[in-house]
Amino acid sequence: MTARPLALDAPAAVPPPRRSLLYRGLVNQIVCLVVSVPFWLLSYRRSDYGVVLLYSFAIGNLIWLFIDGGRQLTVRLLGPRVADKSHWPGWGSMSLTILIGSVAGYSLGTSLVDRLLGLQSPSLFTNLSPGLITLLVAGAATYFFYSRERLHTEMAAAEAARRLAVENQLKLLESQLEPHMLFNTLANLRVLIGIDPPKAQAMLDRLISFLRATLNASRNGAHPLSAEFDRLADYLALMAIRMGPRLVVDFDLPADLRDTAVPPLLLQPLVENAIKHGLEPKLEGGRIHVQARREGGQLVLTVRDTGVGLAAAANAATPPSSDTRYGTAHVRERLNALYGERASFALAAAPGAEGGTLATLTLPLPAPAQAPDTPATTEPSPCPPR
Repeated sequence: MTARPLALDAPAAVPPPRRSLLYRGLVNQIVCLVVSVPFWLLSYRRSDYGVVLLYSFAIGNLIWLFIDGGRQLTVRLLGPRVADKSHWPGWGSMSLTILIGSVAGYSLGTSLVDRLLGLQSPSLFTNLSPGLITLLVAGAATYFFYSRERLHTEMAAAEAARRLAVENQLKLLESQLEPHMLFNTLANLRVLIGIDPPKAQAMLDRLISFLRATLNASRNGAHPLSAEFDRLADYLALMAIRMGPRLVVDFDLPADLRDTAVPPLLLQPLVENAIKHGLEPKLEGGRIHVQARREGGQLVLTVRDTGVGLAAAANAATPPSSDTRYGTAHVRERLNALYGERASFALAAAPGAEGGTLATLTLPLPAPAQAPDTPATTEPSPCPPR
C-alpha cells in the first residue's frame, strides 16, 4: 500500500540566498575592521587610522564582491559539472576565482581611495607584502564561508535522510496494520459463511465499504478526525454483525474538533484490542466509548471499554500477549515518529464501577484539515443502541 505520513517538524535547511548573502556581507565588514588594525600598526608611515580603515573597507568589499560574484557566475555557467550540493564550485575553480578577485579588488580598491584622497599607494607588483596578506585573508574568509554553508547543506541532507527513514518506518507500520485487521475479519467471515450466509453477505458488504474508505484514507498522511471516527464505525459495524447485542458503541466527537487532522487508523488498533481482549472474553459483552476532547493546546483521544480489564486479560488462559503488544507498540511508534515527546500514550484500568480498560492518546492540536468529499457523521449507528 502507498501511504504518506504526517509532515514532521521542519528540518534544518540551507540558509536562503538573501540571508546567506547578508551574513557573508556582515562577516566581511568585521574582517575588514580586524585586518585594518595590523595594517595600521605595520605601516611604515603610521598613517592616520581612518585612512587605513578606508583602504581596508574599499579593498575588502571589492574583493568580496569579485570573489562571491565570480563564484556564483562560475556555478551558473558550468552548473552541476563544478558545483557541489552547497552550490560552491570545486577548489580548482575557486582558487582561480580567489586569485583573480583578490588582485582585482586590491588594485581597484587602492586606486579608488588614492583618487579620493589624492594619495599614491605602491603598486601590488612593487610591494608584494600587502598583496600576499590580502590573498591569505581572502582565502581564509572564503574557506570559512564555504565550510559554513557546506555544514548547513550536510545537516539538511542528514535531516532529510532521517525524515525519509521515519516515513518509511511509518509506511511499513501502516501497511502491517490493515492486514492484521483484515485477517481477523476474514477468519470470522469464513465461519459465518458456513453457519449464516445472509449475515456473511452483510459482513462482506461492510468489509468492502471499510476497505475502500480505509485505502483512500491511507494514501494521505492525515485526515479529519471525523473520518477517523467514521472508519471506526465501519469496523465496529463488522464486529456488531458477529457479536450482535453484546456490543454497544458510543462516540463523542465535539463539532469543533471534527476537522482536526490526525494520522489515519490511529485509534483502530486500540478499538480492536478492546473488543478482542476486553469484550469478547466477557459473556455479556459490553460497551466501547470513543471520545475526543480538547485540553489546552492538546487533543486527547480516549478508547474506553467495559470488558474484563487488564488484570483479567493478563491472567487469562490465552493472554493478549502478541496482538495487544502489537497494537500498543504500533500506536507508540507512530506517535513517537510523528510528534516525539509532544505526544503520549497510556493504557490503564478504567475508573468507575463498570471497570474495563482506558487507552488515552495525547497529541498536539494541529490546524484543521480539509473535510473529506463524503460527509462524515459523529455518531454512526451500525451497532445496537445502548
